[in-house]
Amino acid sequence: MQKLWSEVDNYLIEQLLPADPVLEKILENNQREGLPAIDVAANQGQLLALFVRMTGARRVLEIGTLGGYSTVWMARELPDDGKLITLEFSSHHAQVARQNLQLAGVANKVDVIEGPALDSLTVFEPNTFFDLIFIDADKPNNPHYLEWALKFSRPGTLIIGDNVVREGEVTHPESKDKSVQGVRKFIELMGNNPRLTCTALQTVGLKGWDGFTLAWVKH
Repeated sequence: MQKLWSEVDNYLIEQLLPADPVLEKILENNQREGLPAIDVAANQGQLLALFVRMTGARRVLEIGTLGGYSTVWMARELPDDGKLITLEFSSHHAQVARQNLQLAGVANKVDVIEGPALDSLTVFEPNTFFDLIFIDADKPNNPHYLEWALKFSRPGTLIIGDNVVREGEVTHPESKDKSVQGVRKFIELMGNNPRLTCTALQTVGLKGWDGFTLAWVKH
């Protein structure tokens, strides 16, 4: 099935997304620098960009930068005075991301903060709010990332969680995988929070079988 899923994704990308040499170069840079090939697919990157556009976001928080591929997709949609703050544990990944952001011409809109995200989040000003928050880092900490995301949300903030299906393992409460358990708790917390209107979708494609959550902050 993976071959067919990839063929469909490649067809959709070819038909719907214009070729983008800059984004292709960013993926090449990430591969050359030894970063894991876990960037979002191009059609997923475009989906993130559309979320930024549809919400009219001016301030975006990304938890998990990698090489900045998804960062560029979102930053391009921000207004000139918009800001995206992205948190990255690895100093090497952060260095590569900064180079890619310069290449894409969006470095002036993006702050890359190095270090454990849970530490970085503690230094934000209490009255800091974001219009869109993309959670795509270490899954065992997803419940904690959600708690922080809610602190920095206002009515109308959109919170996106990536990689939540785990090839179906999310349905196994007895799983010994810490990432699976982190995602399960993350989903449970969202579903039980009266501030949120939530959904989740499975996806198949170039990145295999996975999915994402969407949570809209009501009040």
